[in-house]
Amino acid sequence: MIEHRRRGLLVAAALGVLLAFVVASATGTAAVTRAKKPTPRPPRIAPVFAHPYRGEGVWHPTGPPFKGGPPMLVATYRPDTAAPSVYAYVAWFDHTRTSVGYYPGRSEPPNAAVRGPMEVPTGQRWRLLAAFNSGFTYAYSGNGSSIGGRENEPLKPGLATLVQYRSGAINILDWHGGAVASSRFAWARQSCPPIVWNGKANTALNDGSTWGQAYPGPSPYVWRTAVGIDRGGNLIFVVADSQTVETLARLTIHVGAVRAMQLDINAFWHTLITYRHKHGLHPTLVEPQPNHTAERYLTPDDRDFFAVYRRMPGPVTDPFK
Repeated sequence: MIEHRRRGLLVAAALGVLLAFVVASATGTAAVTRAKKPTPRPPRIAPVFAHPYRGEGVWHPTGPPFKGGPPMLVATYRPDTAAPSVYAYVAWFDHTRTSVGYYPGRSEPPNAAVRGPMEVPTGQRWRLLAAFNSGFTYAYSGNGSSIGGRENEPLKPGLATLVQYRSGAINILDWHGGAVASSRFAWARQSCPPIVWNGKANTALNDGSTWGQAYPGPSPYVWRTAVGIDRGGNLIFVVADSQTVETLARLTIHVGAVRAMQLDINAFWHTLITYRHKHGLHPTLVEPQPNHTAERYLTPDDRDFFAVYRRMPGPVTDPFK
C-alpha cells in the first residue's frame, strides 16, 4: 500500500512538471523564452510654474508605434519662472525600440573616414523617427569622432563622448580611453566636457569659451542643445532658447538625465525634426527654427547630425544606404 501510494505521488509530480512545461511553452512565460520588457514611459516633466499651461510637461508619442508602444516621446515645458515665454523642447528615445545613426556632413567632421550621403540615407528612411544636430566643430575645440571603429578625428581626453555600442546600448562617457575609438562602438562623437555627471551639474560650468562662443553679442543666453542619458539608459535630447550652459545643465537634470553633454549652440544650428509615415515621409520641426526647414537632413547638409531609427535585430551599424 505504501509503495503504491509512493508511485502515485511520483506520477502526479511528473504530470505536474509536464503540464507546467506545456503551459509555459504555449504562453511564452518560460524563463528561457521570456521577452525583454519594454522600457517604462518617463514620468511627466514636473512644471516649475504654480499654474502650468494645460499639457505642460506631458509626453506625447510621435511617429509610428513599434513593438507594442511608442519608440519616442516629445514634451514641452517652461524651465524658468523668470522667463515665462521661454520653452524647452524635449525628446525621449526608448533604447529598446530605437537605434541611432551618426552621419558626417559636407564639411564636418573635416577628415571623415567615410563621408557618406551627408543626409539620411534613402534606404533607411522607411524606419526614420527623428533627426537632431550634432556638436561643436572639430576646429573649435578638437572634438573627435569615429564610425565603426574608423577614426575621423582623434578622440580627445576629458571630453564628453556620446557613443552607441554595436550591442545597441547608448551612453555618454567621460573620455579617458586614448585617441582611438573602440571597434565595440557603432560610432562615437565628442562635444565639450560633461555638463552633468551622476545626476549633478559640473561644478566647472561658466560663461567661458569652453562652452562655446555665444552669437550675436556678449550675452551667454542663447539657443542651446544637449543630449542626456536617463537612469534606464534611454537617450534624451533637449533644445531651448535663452540658456547658459549652467541653466542647460539644470534643465537636463530636471527632465531626467543622470549624464549629459552640450551639443551645438546659437540660433542657426539647433534642429530637432520628427517624421510621420502616412502616404510618404512627413517631417516636422519640433522647435521654432526659421533658419532651416523640416527638409534639413533629407538633403545634403554641411554639418554632421544624428538620425534615430526603429531598432532592427542584430548588431548596430551605421547604415549609409
